[in-house]
Amino acid sequence: MTPTFVFTNASVLTMDPKAPRATAVAVSGDRVTAVGTNAEIEALAGPETRRIDAKGRTLLPGFVESHVHLFMGGYNETVIRADRVSGMEALRAAVTDYAHAHPDHSLLLGQGADYAIIAPDQPLDRHILDALCPDRPLAIMAYDFHTAWANTAALTAAGLLQGRDLPRGNAVVMGPDGKATGELQEKLAILPVLELRNVGGRESLGMSGIEPPVSPTEKDRLEDRETLKVGLRHAARHGITSMHNMDGNRYMLEILREIEEEGELISRLRVPFHLTPEMDLSELDRASAMTRDFTSDTLCSGVVKIFLDGVIASGTAAMIDPYTNRPGHRGDMLFTREDFIAAAVEIDRRGMQIAIHAIGDAAVRLALDGYEAAAKANAPRDRRHRVEHIEMLHPDDLARFAELGVVASMQPPHAPVREDETTVGIGPDRARYAYAWRDIAETGATLAFSSDWPIVPISPLAGIQAAMTRRNWVEGLPDQRLDLHTVLAAYTRNGAYVGYSEGMTGTLRTGMKADLALLSGDIEKTAADRIGEMEVDLTLFDGRITHQR
Repeated sequence: MTPTFVFTNASVLTMDPKAPRATAVAVSGDRVTAVGTNAEIEALAGPETRRIDAKGRTLLPGFVESHVHLFMGGYNETVIRADRVSGMEALRAAVTDYAHAHPDHSLLLGQGADYAIIAPDQPLDRHILDALCPDRPLAIMAYDFHTAWANTAALTAAGLLQGRDLPRGNAVVMGPDGKATGELQEKLAILPVLELRNVGGRESLGMSGIEPPVSPTEKDRLEDRETLKVGLRHAARHGITSMHNMDGNRYMLEILREIEEEGELISRLRVPFHLTPEMDLSELDRASAMTRDFTSDTLCSGVVKIFLDGVIASGTAAMIDPYTNRPGHRGDMLFTREDFIAAAVEIDRRGMQIAIHAIGDAAVRLALDGYEAAAKANAPRDRRHRVEHIEMLHPDDLARFAELGVVASMQPPHAPVREDETTVGIGPDRARYAYAWRDIAETGATLAFSSDWPIVPISPLAGIQAAMTRRNWVEGLPDQRLDLHTVLAAYTRNGAYVGYSEGMTGTLRTGMKADLALLSGDIEKTAADRIGEMEVDLTLFDGRITHQR
């Protein structure tokens, strides 16, 4: 077949250990049809072939974003961008401008705030937000989406001002005056405020594991499709051709299928079912149905997402030993040990993959315990279960990832480089096993890297730089930096493996899907601390150009 594209004069990094380098690639339709030398590939071209001279730039498989929140990322462009401001006056201006531009919104919502957005020693509370906006409900979400702060109007409207009893791991923080301070920790405390919105709102449904309580109108579906398309285009600009979306429900899959049918699904997407502590295990019938009903090369399910804990910054991550800055406080697990083990065994019995949000070392240990129990209870199979984030790890659990065949799904840009609200909770004594991706990789475990967008920018190139230039916030810690090719594998080949798609994408070889990224330069000749400044010049997905700079 005459090639559709030929790329020549490239520094081709195939990510295939059997043939790691080439200078040219031919693509016919949606497949890579040849990888070789310039002369070999040029000889295949015909009069209709589009020739692309890479001029020494790096050509490699399209990046796999192994942990992303696609809808929230797209929706983030429509709210108060708290990630772009710092200090009281800057936040006041952002809130005021947004309020004037949206007079009909029943809730003013901001996203992306640093915990120290006002000042390091001045946490947000309802009184500060009242000073910014006294007469309309206002809520600001933290950058990690595990904490929100609401003003008095929002707390009153949501019925939270006097507090509320919530399941373990969720909290309406109360003040000495007997009223809510405005800080809301974790999903079940935050959702009552988010439900005040009269626009949007479905972006959190996948995170909550529920379907829309009211059937969305066609207008709703159109808006949701457009929001997802914003996220898809943003990912394509960064060379991403596959994503494991970590918000999941059937509605999101249906919307993505509509985009797929329009021919505008420009990334392979894997979407989980979200099992929450409130659900009976019979709810997994819905997960099995999603697995059965969505099986295309570009859109599938087959995975169940579980949150075991929160985050270190707010003290909601589950730790084996107490937080350094909070004597006696260890955080709460969102599931009891018995309920989680039962869930892991049942999901595994149904043949689905499990992805567990586990940040504290106690949560990581429980995740591994669940996987070990599932393997003992059920028949041998190719499981590829995964733990997401792993910001703290007990040394006794280090070798268990490789022993159990569990994938470590981590985000290099998350690692702190200075003292902040996360590091003070960890403390210097146990920092040795914080964000320990090199330690995990050296045990032989599979490492998959990602961004957790919109928690941090989606750019894999920025993530590559972060993984290669990791600076520790405590002197004398082990070097967790990784070499370029190990990091590239974590963003390509390993990401494909964890999504069961290594026979289709993640490497460049004959017969693979034509998912490619052409960079703006030669990444091997670029200083590690400058890789994040590189661009993606062209993204090819399924043989189609989805981005060209």
